[in-house]
Amino acid sequence: MERQNIENREHRTAVAGMAPTRRGLLVWASAVAGMVALPGLSWAQDKPRQGGKLRYGMNDGSQQDTLDPASWATVMTGFAFNGSLCNNLVELQPDGSLAGDLAESWTGEEGATRWTFTLRKGVKFHDGRPLTPEDVRQSLLHHMGEGSTSGALAIVKQIKQIDKDGDDKIVFILEEGNADFPYLMSDYHLSIFPAREGGGIDWQSGIGTGAFKLESFEPGIAIRLKRNTNYHKPGLPHFDEVEVVNISDSTARLNALMTGEVDVIEDLDIRNVAMAERNPRLKIVRTPSLRHLTFDMNCSVAPYDNPAVRKALKLAIDREDILAKVFLGEAKKGDDNPAASIMPFYAETPPHHDYNPSAAKAILKEAGLDNVTVNLSVAETAFPGAVDAAVLFKDHAAKAGITVNIIQEADDGYWDNVWLKKPFNASDWYGRVTLDWLLATSYVSDAPWNNTGFKKPAFDALVKSARAEMDQPKRAKIYAQAQQMLHDEGGLITVAFVSWRLAMTTDIGHAALGGILPADNHRGAERWWRTNA
Repeated sequence: MERQNIENREHRTAVAGMAPTRRGLLVWASAVAGMVALPGLSWAQDKPRQGGKLRYGMNDGSQQDTLDPASWATVMTGFAFNGSLCNNLVELQPDGSLAGDLAESWTGEEGATRWTFTLRKGVKFHDGRPLTPEDVRQSLLHHMGEGSTSGALAIVKQIKQIDKDGDDKIVFILEEGNADFPYLMSDYHLSIFPAREGGGIDWQSGIGTGAFKLESFEPGIAIRLKRNTNYHKPGLPHFDEVEVVNISDSTARLNALMTGEVDVIEDLDIRNVAMAERNPRLKIVRTPSLRHLTFDMNCSVAPYDNPAVRKALKLAIDREDILAKVFLGEAKKGDDNPAASIMPFYAETPPHHDYNPSAAKAILKEAGLDNVTVNLSVAETAFPGAVDAAVLFKDHAAKAGITVNIIQEADDGYWDNVWLKKPFNASDWYGRVTLDWLLATSYVSDAPWNNTGFKKPAFDALVKSARAEMDQPKRAKIYAQAQQMLHDEGGLITVAFVSWRLAMTTDIGHAALGGILPADNHRGAERWWRTNA
């Protein structure tokens, strides 16, 4: 990890002089590339082959999953729908750089407030309809309607106007300049669907432009796809079929892999790593990421609306103990800043929240609080090891005079019934490729996924100011202030930063995997192949 941190300090220095130009974006891309092109990625040792079927065991499917892109919040929907059924204007490459997908090029003008994307020629939807600027326009408007709860709301609310320019260009006029805007178009909710006559998009049919066509969808159970023979990327995909199945239990997932029921499983349980490594038919693929695992307190709900309670809880958790006993060394300690240390504009946020039960007890005593009791909602689907981490947290907090009641929630429906609803819950955050995107999605007052209920006008003003700031050293200082404020006052208890960890059979081939999003930036079905096809 030390080598990674040194390399990325150099990348952050390079970013400091960036301007919001096309060249600036390319420089920024090289910085992002440093986040994921790190030692430990697995590379293919054979050439891609055509044919065969990919069977993928996921762990977070829900019976509430739908084809509506505004609702996607799981790896299962992201991988099967965004990464396989659909495409975005742009896509993240495995090295973190940005490439055109449905758009072949883009330009920014007028202080990065006007962005024009030129669409790729010859792209067709699964039913043969050609891709048009109106499809793109309606797909973005889908997330912008009154009362929208889309996970992409933080992105689309920056857009003031969307115009069509001829038959191959779409123009976005922003409320204020944003040099990162092309990266935002890679958000997995912003998949492009066919427009309906009279407005809106036809997401219900499951028709996209992606590498695979939808064959069947059983929410929370399985998604089956078949190869799109008219895909716009030459030579892709390699598989004829893809089946994504939901297996919530970690032991059952590994058993399915070892018995040949599936080829790949998501989130191999750390406790099962040694067993999997002893099996000559299996391989483990670790991909550095921005992913962080948290216990989130809602700052607007008692007792978490009291800053003393939040501060005490942050000091009442022994993260080193959790890293050693739950993550078995395969994680990096968190410190209540959602930004990973390998991100551009990351800032240190002292003092560190190391385990200090006596200090936590003193803070509560000074606030006139005794015998504080909290209810922590967890489930294994929240993140692998969440329940075990909560049990240790309960013991740690007891030494500070805090009672942590563990509420073990059902795996199915956790993201619909607990996350964003229960005031203290376990959460799994992918991270975002830019700091503005990360903060705007989850921490500003009106963020769609503000699981911590953090609402502070001064923080909102910092994020807005940094977004529009063209002087990069000034921008870095503003972001440092924002991160410090979250660390000190927010409701985030960052337990750990972890890599993506897949287990797969040796029959699955792949090149370097992307780590911004899980499952090779959701593109595994498109990029991987069977070595025995």
